[in-house]
Amino acid sequence: MSHDLTPEQQKLRDEVRDFADTVVAPAAYEYDTKRELPYEILSEMGDMGLFGLPFPRSHGGQGRDYVDLCLAVEQLARVDQSIAVTLEAGVGLGAMPVWRSGTDAQKEEWIPMLASGRALAAFGLTEADAGSDAAGTKTTAELVGDEWVINGTKQFITNSGTAITRLVTITAVTGMSTRPDGSVKKELTAILVPSGTPGFTVLPPYDKVGWHTSDTHPLAFDDVRVPAANLLGERGRGFAQFIQTLDEGRVAFAALCSGAAQGCLEEAVRYARSRNVFGHPIGSNQHIAFTLARMESRAHSARLAWLDAAQRLVAGQPFKLEASLAKLIGSEAAMANAHDAAQIFGGNGVMNENAVARHYRDSKILEIGEGTTEVQLMVIARELGFAGAPR
Repeated sequence: MSHDLTPEQQKLRDEVRDFADTVVAPAAYEYDTKRELPYEILSEMGDMGLFGLPFPRSHGGQGRDYVDLCLAVEQLARVDQSIAVTLEAGVGLGAMPVWRSGTDAQKEEWIPMLASGRALAAFGLTEADAGSDAAGTKTTAELVGDEWVINGTKQFITNSGTAITRLVTITAVTGMSTRPDGSVKKELTAILVPSGTPGFTVLPPYDKVGWHTSDTHPLAFDDVRVPAANLLGERGRGFAQFIQTLDEGRVAFAALCSGAAQGCLEEAVRYARSRNVFGHPIGSNQHIAFTLARMESRAHSARLAWLDAAQRLVAGQPFKLEASLAKLIGSEAAMANAHDAAQIFGGNGVMNENAVARHYRDSKILEIGEGTTEVQLMVIARELGFAGAPR
């Protein structure tokens, strides 16, 4: 499969790169310090059409595809992972489930506003005892008359409490069934919960190690009532739907990882050329030069991995294995490059005004979010035919 970009994709990549360098990067330290989401920057991203890239023009989108979304996420992640994940989660986890599984009425109601970037949606899967282990889900939704009554909690939910968040898609237990062996199986269903619904509370934000600008909250549902029509997809198909969402989301997340690895490389190359010690640039030292070469190899491999997965997705080919490979390769590349870049910067590498210090803090979550490293290894092992790998 060719990984060449079309002229239109190259143009998009270059435009987002320029926007990242001239608008996002100069503001990154300020907003990271204030731990605030820069809505004016999100508005500009909306004007550029970034939130609508993979959606058709008939629903307010740009009529592009998932590769284009990944290209935009990658370029933003070079300079600010928080801004990049706001786009990645807003589209891949927030809007995409509605587009993939929603009714025509749901798509007409939600996709145009989400594609414009004037509103955000979130994906409420993770709980204290559930995430990778969906059977641990405890949030319930009972159909009472023509309403779902929801009770439970969610945690680590991105884009769930912003000033422009309008929707959260949650997974909930809507019934139980007994398997032939006598064990009990939970029926999981996806339901749309608009922001501001009585009983739906966005709890205070987390105090995170990194991603300070990204919005992340726990959520509580206390007898939350939404119309029966807010069912997303088929009742009992919530597990299959969120697996599809996570598989696709990992591709864009891998592009974010690739961008972070590339950003660390670019900062380290610049510093190695400008920083003089003992009368010459530190890049002239073989150890530094070889470290930069390793960083280049990681960033290059990460980019090829997500491109392969994204192009398979767009072509309608199986991509589960490639998505997990891309996420694994990309997250490890980003973490390793952040470590090496900080080391090259020396004392300056632990000063938060420098991008490499923020990447050092931010990159750890890349090995955890949207499926930990261990989860990716389990998925890859299963795809290799080792059926005994944990599910």
